Amino acid sequence: MPLAPDVSAFRERLAGMPVTTYRPGEHVLKAGSATGKLLMLRSGSVEVVKDGEHIAKVSAPGAVFGELAVLLDQPHTADVRALEHSEFHIADASTVLANDATVALYVAAILARRLDSANSALIEVRRQLHAGESRSKIGKTVEKLQGLLGSGHDASLIYSGYPYDPFAANY
Repeated sequence: MPLAPDVSAFRERLAGMPVTTYRPGEHVLKAGSATGKLLMLRSGSVEVVKDGEHIAKVSAPGAVFGELAVLLDQPHTADVRALEHSEFHIADASTVLANDATVALYVAAILARRLDSANSALIEVRRQLHAGESRSKIGKTVEKLQGLLGSGHDASLIYSGYPYDPFAANY
């Protein structure tokens, strides 16, 4: 029996969590900080910036932020900044991940999709390198990967884009 996140159960969990609001330009998370919070986008739009590089614009309800810092026991590695009025469900990450299998499985599925997509893209780049493809063609593959990772229509891959929307027509 495959393990798959129960999206309706996850939505029920979200409904029971407090909501916090951020204004445009306000930092949701700052690189180097350690909040211990897990944030799930309810509405709005944010940008993710790592080491000065814009890596994603995320607007999909259900996108998860802060999971890597908690799971790796390290500070946040990127800045997340509100682009417009944005609302997040917020939870103490350690508590919710340790005590709520529905949330933990949802986050695990996000991370598994992220890893699978990254592996596929790396294999494609490796094939192109071994085949002697032009830098231009390899660059296009890398751009495609960036597009997948930074996709704003998805709640699952980079903070927290892969073409999969668990809330499609359900949120």
